[in-house]
Amino acid sequence: MPDVYLLLPDFLLILCGFLLCRYSGLDRPVWEAAERLVYYLLFPVLLFNSILRTPLQPGATADLALGGVLSCLAGVLLAYSLRALPGVDARLHASGAQTAFRFNSFIALALAERLHGAQGVAWVALLIALCVPICNIAAVWPLARHGGHGYVRELARNPLILATLAGLTGNLLGLKLPEPAALTLHRIGLAALPLGLMAVGAGLRFGALRDAPRLAAALLGIRHLALPLVGLGLALALQLPAPQRATLLMFTALPTASSAYVLAVRMGGNGPFVAGLVTLSTLLGMLSLPLWLVVLRFL
Repeated sequence: MPDVYLLLPDFLLILCGFLLCRYSGLDRPVWEAAERLVYYLLFPVLLFNSILRTPLQPGATADLALGGVLSCLAGVLLAYSLRALPGVDARLHASGAQTAFRFNSFIALALAERLHGAQGVAWVALLIALCVPICNIAAVWPLARHGGHGYVRELARNPLILATLAGLTGNLLGLKLPEPAALTLHRIGLAALPLGLMAVGAGLRFGALRDAPRLAAALLGIRHLALPLVGLGLALALQLPAPQRATLLMFTALPTASSAYVLAVRMGGNGPFVAGLVTLSTLLGMLSLPLWLVVLRFL
């Protein structure tokens, strides 16, 4: 499959959810229940199982890990800085800021395997283990502050953070699940991406992006332009080997996480605005991600 088509299945799943919600008996109440299932079970199981089963090799990837964490923090700072711009709606910013720095973990793992096989998966699993807690902590903060939720309480019960930390702890301790349990978790995790993306489509209203077009453009600009540039600069500055350089650039050029929509809805944010951002990010990623990897070949 050509690289430009890598994200086409994800976009088609979003389209499928959109059509089902509007033109079938599977209306909004059905998808509201699906959103809860994805947020509280499917995505946490996917993250936990992916991190638990993949060798992290932290000693051999210290510079790559540093580059991933720094690029993640750069995305958080850039997204937060948009709140200071005049005319930015507080609720829309609180809802959408996360789309600038969060990333689609499932696509990251799939693409890593295509680029560098099992070794690439191990590298990306380490980046996911380090960056998912950072991204979720940063995503919860503006939503909790705007919605009046207790920040520490929201962090303590955030299923994505808990699942990532549990997977990382289990990995470092060498935990091995019995085969029936491991296979069950694997099959549960497989449902996370398709159902999560269809839930995005079910909540989609492109008109919501017209509420703040400049904010939407700025957030997507950070996700698909600024962060890949940061990742490229860090890869060169840290003098990463060529395979790790490509991995870091790919990681920083990923489309945003589809679970951003579910988090926004669960915490009282503007779900349709985030759904539009997730959809456009997936479309942009179909083009920008392969282009960034082409840029790397000339350096």
